[in-house]
Parts: sequence; C-alpha cells; structure tokens
Amino acid sequence: MKNISVLGSTGSVGTQTLSVVRQHPDLFSISALAANNNDELLEQQINEFKPASAVLYNKDAADRLRARYSGTTKILSGKEGLIAAAVIDEADTVVTSLMGFAGLRPTLAAIEAGKNIALANKETLVVAGEIVMQEAVRKNVSILPVDSEHCAIFQCLQGNERDKVSKLLLTASGGPFRGKKTADLEHVNIAECLHHPTWSMGRKITIDSATLVNKGLEIIEAHWLYNMSYDKIQVVVHPQSIVHSMVEYVDGTVMAQMGTADMRLPIQYALTYPQRFGLTAQKLDFWNIPQLTFEQPDTDTFKGIDFAYEAGRIGGTMPCVLNAANEVAVDALLKGKIKFLDIYSIIEQAMQKHNVIQNVTAETFFAVDAAVRGFARKLVEKLSVR
Repeated sequence: MKNISVLGSTGSVGTQTLSVVRQHPDLFSISALAANNNDELLEQQINEFKPASAVLYNKDAADRLRARYSGTTKILSGKEGLIAAAVIDEADTVVTSLMGFAGLRPTLAAIEAGKNIALANKETLVVAGEIVMQEAVRKNVSILPVDSEHCAIFQCLQGNERDKVSKLLLTASGGPFRGKKTADLEHVNIAECLHHPTWSMGRKITIDSATLVNKGLEIIEAHWLYNMSYDKIQVVVHPQSIVHSMVEYVDGTVMAQMGTADMRLPIQYALTYPQRFGLTAQKLDFWNIPQLTFEQPDTDTFKGIDFAYEAGRIGGTMPCVLNAANEVAVDALLKGKIKFLDIYSIIEQAMQKHNVIQNVTAETFFAVDAAVRGFARKLVEKLSVR
C-alpha cells in the first residue's frame, strides 16, 4: 500500500491521479488532498477518499467547506496548509500537480521531509532544478516524472547506460496553431487558443502548448531530470501524439514510448514504478492509425522553444525569469487583457531586462520571481490600453 498526498487534487492531473487510485484501492491510499479554491469538488474527494487532511489554499473557500463539513478530515488553508499536506507523516509519496511556480516551496518541503515525488509540476525544475535535484540526492528520495514526455524518456532509458545516450527527442503535438505563421496569429481568440487537438488539459498548460512555451519548459526539465546537456535535447513535432518521446543512442538506435493520449498512463507508472499494473484505458489500435508524422518545429513563429534554450544555457535565475513572465502573460491572456502574440513580447522583454544571478538559493528564486512578476504586470498594463 502506497500512501499518497495529492497537491492540486481538483485540477486535470489531480483528478486523473484519483482516477488511478480509484482503480487500485489495494495499491493506494490517500493521506492528504490540496486544492486552490474548488471547495465543492474537494469535498466530494474528501468524502470518497477520506484523507487525514485536506487543504484549500483560498481561505474563504476553506471557511465555506469548514462551515458545512462534519467529517473527520482536518481542513487546512493557505501556504501553511499546503506545506502540511506536503510533509504529512502518513504519506510516503507526494504528487505535485499544483500549477506553476506555486509548486516549488511545497515540493522542496516534501523532499526535505523524505517524501518521494511524482512530479507533474514542471515549473519546479525549470525554476530551481539544480537545488531540487541536489536536495533529492541528499535526502535519498526519488523524483519520477508524470509529464507524458518525460515519463516516455524515463521508460526508454530503462536498462540502458546514460553515457550511451546521444539525444533525447521530446515530441510535441504542435498545438492548435501548428502550421500557422505570425500573421495568422495576430487576432486569434481565447477559444481558439484553448482548442488543443489531442490532449485535454488545464487552461494554463493548454495556452503554453499553443505558444510552445510548454515544450520549452520541458527542455529545461529534461536537462535536470536526466543530467543531459541542452545540445542533446531536441524537439520533434508529432501531431498524432502517439509517440510520447524517444531516446537516440550512440549506435543510432532510437527507442520510442507509444500510447494513447491519456495522462493516467504516466501517472500510474510514476506511482507504481518499477512495476506495471492493469489500467482501464483505451489501447492503441495499430490497424486504425493511418500514419505517424514528424516535423521540425517552427521556432520563428513559436518562440517558446528558443527562449527556453537561451534561458537554460544562461542558467542561474534566467529560467525563473522565463517562467514568471510567462505565467503573468498567460494569466493576462486568459483574462482578455492582452493578445496571444503579446506573450512572446512580455517574456522577451523580461529576459532582456534581467541581470542574471548565478549563485542562488531557494530564497533567491522567490525574490526574483516576485520582481519579474511585477515587471511583467506593468508590461501587461501598457499592452491593455492599446
């Protein structure tokens, strides 16, 4: 029996994690659940899984839940509640599926408490990969990737020597605007941005997929997860989203992991590794797959990939800048304050403005994140009055 704390339980990855748990009650028990402000769904999850504690980051939402809940689960709130869920004694594994930079502090706390990490929050490694990986080694805990691409790479590496890897091949669907040029994207609306062709995901990551910033973040994440130089990480556009990623070895062999576009597959593998168990999910039917195609990404139009390579190679606090500016820009787009292409402008200006700090601590990242968000919000204000 594996005891799990799920941070971000009402989001896309969180609900699918609970779907996996639901299929294997003999393998998993839920120790804690944490969400932002969806008190109604969290209450349903509490009633079903009966965790020792549950957290709503939003204190008003937590108060609403406390007012009507009479069970035995302890209801917590705020940053302190998130940390408590991350370090709860009963859990041995923490699924970190909080959105964005907010996942960093709870993930570090969970590692410090000796918890194994099923990592769905890529921003944690993008911002502070060196610190996070060092702490994981120091505390002798595992960090297993939940992202479909990184889970695919992880599987393709099994049984092979890391020094025989010549290239990590991250696949990308290309998002809803694959094949479009900059002029075509001048006036796209939010509904078009959120219409992903193959995956059902949260709003923020869907926008990141449309800009290909998400693939850029995955490049930096892969660098830290697999201790691989940026020169050995390549993005390949694969519209069918059947090959989830690949590894090329020095002899020219390429190993690929394939499957349906179902996040429960990498979630379950991260939770059960090195074992595999059955999962009620659609299987690939090769007789009904007309073709598998692969393309070079258009980085002139979709600048997120090149931003990530630049930020990753500079290192220090620059990936933190990329992430913070992007989070502010995506939030502004979803609120209708800026246009789609403004996301690139905000990221670029933030990166150009920043004076990089190379010798960093966790607190350095929190300070830089706050400063960059302030700068990016001023850019949003200027763009909003056009």
